[in-house]
Amino acid sequence: MKRKSITYIASLLLASSLCASCIDLEELNVDPNNPTTTQPSLLLTGIAYTAFNKTSSDACHATKQLILTSGESAYQVYKWTRGDFDYYNNLRDVTKMMEVSENGSAYQALAHFFRANYFYQLTMDFGAIPYSDALKGETDAVYQPQYDSQEKVLEGILNELAEADNLLKDNNEIISGDIIYNGNLLQWRKLINAYRLRILMSLSNKTQVGSINIPATFAEIVSNCPLMESAADNGQLVYLDQASNRYPYFNDSDFGSGRFMDSTYVAAFVTRKDPRLFAIATQTPKAEQEGKAIDDFTAYDGGDPAVPYSLVNDKATAGLCSKPTERYYKNATNEPMILMGYTEQQLILAEGVVRGWINGDDKTYYESAVKASFEFYRTYATDVAAYLSEDAAETYLQGSEVVYDSTLSTEQKIERIAMQKYLPTFLQGGVWLPYYEALRTGYPDFRRASGVQLPYRWMYPQSEYNNNAANVQAALDSQFGGGDKTTDKPWWLQ
Repeated sequence: MKRKSITYIASLLLASSLCASCIDLEELNVDPNNPTTTQPSLLLTGIAYTAFNKTSSDACHATKQLILTSGESAYQVYKWTRGDFDYYNNLRDVTKMMEVSENGSAYQALAHFFRANYFYQLTMDFGAIPYSDALKGETDAVYQPQYDSQEKVLEGILNELAEADNLLKDNNEIISGDIIYNGNLLQWRKLINAYRLRILMSLSNKTQVGSINIPATFAEIVSNCPLMESAADNGQLVYLDQASNRYPYFNDSDFGSGRFMDSTYVAAFVTRKDPRLFAIATQTPKAEQEGKAIDDFTAYDGGDPAVPYSLVNDKATAGLCSKPTERYYKNATNEPMILMGYTEQQLILAEGVVRGWINGDDKTYYESAVKASFEFYRTYATDVAAYLSEDAAETYLQGSEVVYDSTLSTEQKIERIAMQKYLPTFLQGGVWLPYYEALRTGYPDFRRASGVQLPYRWMYPQSEYNNNAANVQAALDSQFGGGDKTTDKPWWLQ
């Protein structure tokens, strides 16, 4: 009996040892550096950086802000053709953040915002796009998504933004990974609602988008939803002087050589005696040699975008063209990238008053926008801050081409609002927004060679013809009679 007891106990000890070994091995096989689940906070950081770090020198060529001397830019002469669907790659991360977030959480709300941001840019670029069926390859095996009409897409993203605002209302959730507002959900609500106003105003020649009444929804947002109260609420990315976090044009060699200011953009500042020009452009080399003062507007000029680039090169070689100021390519942090800011919001509100969508003082909205823009450049272009003081802004607002009062016609007010939106967009995060605003309002009238028509969109990517031919053709049939041209007007412009 004693021998059996000893054998039994030994067996138990051996079994226990083996089980313990099994457990230890299983634990050891879990790699702590390769987690099996994704935290939404980790995704948010990357998603926000990618979305807010958006700018385009190509857009600056199209909007007559920059000009090339080293070759012809297709964007400068309006010869672009096919676009790309790269934003869908960004949307995959947004979709993943939505999947791993709890229903009704702040992360889901922000996912709706980022979805709206990307889908808005895509539909403005092309017209009809995959929206309802998009990004369902993993979940529903939808690899050839159908296209939604532009009206349906715009209705959908407006509803997503409304849902995002509603999810954040009275939400006290503490979130991390937020490099834009450091977890301040009220500021996110302000940005989301300002973005709703942006989309609604882009449809100013419409009354309805799907089931949404545009003027009434605009008024409801202004009356009942939080909006930006100052530049402190700007939706912007602040850069850091560290690897992968620096200003996107830092050390960009093109800015040190072949890129110069466009003469029509410079003229827009000169005509208005606008000192923000000093924060954006250098004096011409000839003017600098002559010792002209910084605030001498005759010291600034650029290349003509409607002539061959060889002639622009000749003018630049003669020292008669201004360049972007060095801070754009020599300052690692330069200025924040504004996806949407207080200045734009205030100008949208001013236009809302002019169009009769809301009650209010359009002059106050207009002037607050200009003052906020001066403040921005005063803060980040410190070497010329003295020319951008509060008093300088007040003086500027009294200029004959800038002053805003009741003697102006409705069209004159729209023109002044549109130009004050356009002037501070240089290399900023609105990307193609200034171009679309010009298509909508007619301001500014971009200089171009005789007979050149402004494109209204991009042609669909070749990859869609290769991989989703039936659906892209159906979209073309429903919008443009089967063709795919840059001169086809999408729904928002019809």
